[in-house]
Amino acid sequence: MARLIFVTHPEVRVDLSIPVQDWSLSDTGRRRARSFAQSGILRGVTHLWSSTETKARETAAILADHTAIPVSYAPDLGENDRSATGFLPPAEFERAANRFFAEPDQSFNGWERAIDAQSRIVSAVHRIVEQHSGGDLAIISHGAVGTLLYCHLRGLSIDRTQDQPSQGHYWTAELPALILEHGWRSIG
Repeated sequence: MARLIFVTHPEVRVDLSIPVQDWSLSDTGRRRARSFAQSGILRGVTHLWSSTETKARETAAILADHTAIPVSYAPDLGENDRSATGFLPPAEFERAANRFFAEPDQSFNGWERAIDAQSRIVSAVHRIVEQHSGGDLAIISHGAVGTLLYCHLRGLSIDRTQDQPSQGHYWTAELPALILEHGWRSIG
């Protein structure tokens, strides 16, 4: 049976001189992505899709180099829009993310609402799955994206308790029905 492999980008290089969506993978992130590419988990993948944000594109490129599969890009697989606040220091970001998930129908200081982000992401994934034929499908994106989609597929309310433990994780679901097979696992 074919499956969706939803992958989040691993660790990034924080660079306050550029917008968050333009951050690149760190050396650790690149190493972990290469390890995942070689793990055999992607053996049945026939197509890769990625968010257009740099860290996801770089992860997808590493996976594509190993699998020799082209990557397609979809802007609507991008992280929730947090441009209204820009970079937030880690402790402040964690408080903001907690509010994003805890109050999904409200905007935190101009952020995209969680319910709106979830709707955008679910629509994007359904569109991609509908046009996919044969083999496994990998989507490379971001933590909140994967969490919002995961909550939807499990029929759960939006809840940060379903979030990945840290950057660089994946979960799988049967295709085309999108029935979850397992929760978050580390990419290595």
